[in-house]
Amino acid sequence: MIQTSDIFNIKTDQAFEKTALNLFKFQFKNNKVYRSFCDLLYKHPSDVKTVNDIPFLPIQFFKTHEVLSSPAPIETVFTSSGTTGSAVSKHAVTDLNIYKESFTKGFQGFYGNLKDYVVLALLPSYLDRDGSSLIYMVNDMIAMSHHPKSGFYLDNLSELKDTLIRLDAQGKKILLIGVSFALLDLIESHQFQLKHTIIMETGGMKGRRKELIREELHHILKKGFGLNAIHSEYGMTELLSQAYSNGNGIFKCPNWMRVLTRDTEDALSLQSTGKAGGINVIDLANVNSCSFIATQDLGRVYADHSFEIIGRFDNSDIRGCNLMVL
Repeated sequence: MIQTSDIFNIKTDQAFEKTALNLFKFQFKNNKVYRSFCDLLYKHPSDVKTVNDIPFLPIQFFKTHEVLSSPAPIETVFTSSGTTGSAVSKHAVTDLNIYKESFTKGFQGFYGNLKDYVVLALLPSYLDRDGSSLIYMVNDMIAMSHHPKSGFYLDNLSELKDTLIRLDAQGKKILLIGVSFALLDLIESHQFQLKHTIIMETGGMKGRRKELIREELHHILKKGFGLNAIHSEYGMTELLSQAYSNGNGIFKCPNWMRVLTRDTEDALSLQSTGKAGGINVIDLANVNSCSFIATQDLGRVYADHSFEIIGRFDNSDIRGCNLMVL
C-alpha cells in the first residue's frame, strides 16, 4: 500500500524513483484502464526496472473512461472546460485531502506560507462552470490566507484595481492569480506600478482573445503591472499537482512530480534532456487515479528536471495513440 507520507516527503531522485516504481506496480494491479493499456503494450511490472520503462497513459482516456486505482467512494469529479459538443476530461477523486496536501505543500515549497499572502483571484471563465480543480485549489488558498481582502473577482475590475493598489502601497504580500485574458482586461483599464505583488497567470484565452506566445503575453503584462517578472502555474484537470515558473517560462516541479518528453513520431520512446517533444507527467499525488500521463503539450526538459512549454499537439498530429480504442 502506498502511503501519502512516502509521496510528500520525497527528498532525493532515488526516493522518487523507488516510490514511482512502487506506485506503477500498485496502479498496474488496481487500475483496470491502465492495466488494459499496459497489456496492449505488453508491459508487465517485471519489464519495468526504471522510471523510463513505465508506460504513460494518453490523457484522452480521462475523456472516455473512469480512471481509478481505488475502490473508495468518489468524493468529487473535476472536469475540464470544453468547447460546445466536445468531450470533457473527468478526474474522479476519492481523497480530496491528498489534493489539498499536494497543492498546499507545492505552493509553500516555492512561495512560502499562504498565511503571509493576500490571495486575489481573477478567474471568470473557471467560475462560470462547475467542477474546476483550479477553483477548488484557489478557494482553499483564499481561506488559508486568512486575510479579509482575499477573494474572487469576476467583473468588478474597478474594485480589484483599487484593492490591488491600496494593499500593494501598504506593503502587503499579494498573489494575484488570473487567467490570461482577464489579466489583460485589467491592465487595459488601468496601468499599475506594483512592488509587492506576484502576478501569476494560469494560461489560456478561453476563446475571449487571440492566443499569444508566452513571451509576448508576459511582455504586455510586465509593462501593464510595472513588474520585472510574471509568474505562471502549470496544472490541469487530470493532475493533482502543479508546477510553477517564477518569470522566465521555466517551470519547476515539487519533489513528487516530474516531467519527461517523448518522441513526437514515436509516442512510446522518451527523449533525452534538452530535446523538444511531447510532455509526459509523473504525478505521484495521483495515487488513486493514474500517475503516469502523456499530455498533449509540447515542451523541453532540462537536466535539473525543470521544463518549458512550447506549444500543443494539433489533434491530427498525435501519433502512437491508436491504442485508444480499449
